[in-house]
Amino acid sequence: MSFARPSVALLGATGSIGTQTLDVLRSQLGAFELVSIAGGQRVGELAAIAREFRVGRIGVLADADREVLADLVSDDVDIVVGSAGLAELAASADIVVNAVVGFAGLPVTMAALGAGKRLALANKESLIAAAPLVRMARETPGAVILPIDSEHCAIHQCLASSRGEPGHPDVRRLLLTASGGPFRGWSAQRLATATREDALHHPTWSMGPKITIDSSTLMNKGLEVLEASALFAIDVERIDVVVHPQSIVHSMVEYVDGSIIAQLSKPDMRLPIAYCLGLPGRLDHAWGEIDFTQPLELTFEKPDREAFPALALAYSAARRGGAAPAWLSAANEVAVEAFLADELAWSDIVATVAAVMDLYVDDPLDSLEDLVENDAVARQLAHGILKKQP
Repeated sequence: MSFARPSVALLGATGSIGTQTLDVLRSQLGAFELVSIAGGQRVGELAAIAREFRVGRIGVLADADREVLADLVSDDVDIVVGSAGLAELAASADIVVNAVVGFAGLPVTMAALGAGKRLALANKESLIAAAPLVRMARETPGAVILPIDSEHCAIHQCLASSRGEPGHPDVRRLLLTASGGPFRGWSAQRLATATREDALHHPTWSMGPKITIDSSTLMNKGLEVLEASALFAIDVERIDVVVHPQSIVHSMVEYVDGSIIAQLSKPDMRLPIAYCLGLPGRLDHAWGEIDFTQPLELTFEKPDREAFPALALAYSAARRGGAAPAWLSAANEVAVEAFLADELAWSDIVATVAAVMDLYVDDPLDSLEDLVENDAVARQLAHGILKKQP
């Protein structure tokens, strides 16, 4: 008896997570069927992926991209455009990998869950900004979120020891590990001179530019605290961050009896991607494999919250709830974009976000329209603050 292969939609196919997902699919030939892909303006890369995997549907950002792509693929390939196109593709497969960068990934998250799909989520911003809305969408029969982020994927595995009751009362706390980024141990004086090249040089992970900059400010870890709270329905007061420079322990769960369960592997994002694709089974591979016959050092330390105030901003946004996390994420996106464009100093990234958050007035988040409006307001305020920069 033959069984149909699970179909996969890979949205954000040309980015770091996207290309590593393709590596996983290549290693498992015949196990999955890639039916839909989407990307930014790298239409040549999208066309190459479509030819290799015989993909029938492709999403692009704009009509101009569609015109270019149409000349590179066969006539039987369906090309869709914009956020509506992304949402359409997100309902087109059994497993949806959301590797779209930033708030633009929200339509994918909502559409996949609304269609009752398995969502392999690498787009933390959409979950953080829209946590109350995502919570409702997750109630759709069949809908499930599996986190691709290495830390949250680790927690998902470590929570297998929990009885799974709402709020996980048998869990004392989640311990999110952080590499410390490229600026671990830097003094405030040295941080003031940090360059774009310094910030993009991550010591252990190979990631896209946005998440690499977020790692350098520890905003990425702050956003992950919010993400963990939303994913596992655990209050942020039960989520701690610990710096672990080796990036071998990807996160831990401490239970009420003092037992701590950890997930270990060498840093390789293909492992959590494969985990999300393969459940309820595990794919046979060796990504992240550790040789315990060789010396292995594991060290842990507190994060320097004074040098990296992004953590405090994230915890504050979580406590305020409502649209505060959406403002945090939106303002950070704007500030990071400005830094990557050499329009802002590294030390002013988090300062810009803090200035935006100082203007936030508590506002509940009741609808997608509320979210879009709040996102736009936070971005406008961030741009206004940037214009005042010397």
